[in-house]
Amino acid sequence: MMRYISVFLGLLGVYFLTLTMTSPEPSPPDHHNAVYVTVPNEEVAKKIAHGLVKEQLAACVNIIPKITSVYMWKGEINEDSELLLMIKTRTSRIEDLTAYVKANHPYEVCEVIAVPITAGNKPYLNWIDEVVPNKAKQ
Repeated sequence: MMRYISVFLGLLGVYFLTLTMTSPEPSPPDHHNAVYVTVPNEEVAKKIAHGLVKEQLAACVNIIPKITSVYMWKGEINEDSELLLMIKTRTSRIEDLTAYVKANHPYEVCEVIAVPITAGNKPYLNWIDEVVPNKAKQ
């Protein structure tokens, strides 16, 4: 039994070493983000998605249909069908992206959540840099 455990642990170590050696290059810290925005319908989703790409605030916006959101609003539990926008952008553009979403979103309080991209396919991350200009620091 101990021999099998030893072999298993050895193989597990090789597996994790292989993962470490083949994982994508890390992205520079605070460089790229995935931003999540929920919207009530396809019309709003497409309007915001096209606008963000046109204004060069996002490289790509995925429109994910048919999600269900359960949330507390004004003391009541609500459940709504929504769509989810998954937006890829530069960290330096989050503020402008958020302002654009707020200006074009029908909700009183819209969800805009940015998550850092810490690693990924280097050519894809470079493409984000090509498509979304870096905001000059003020």
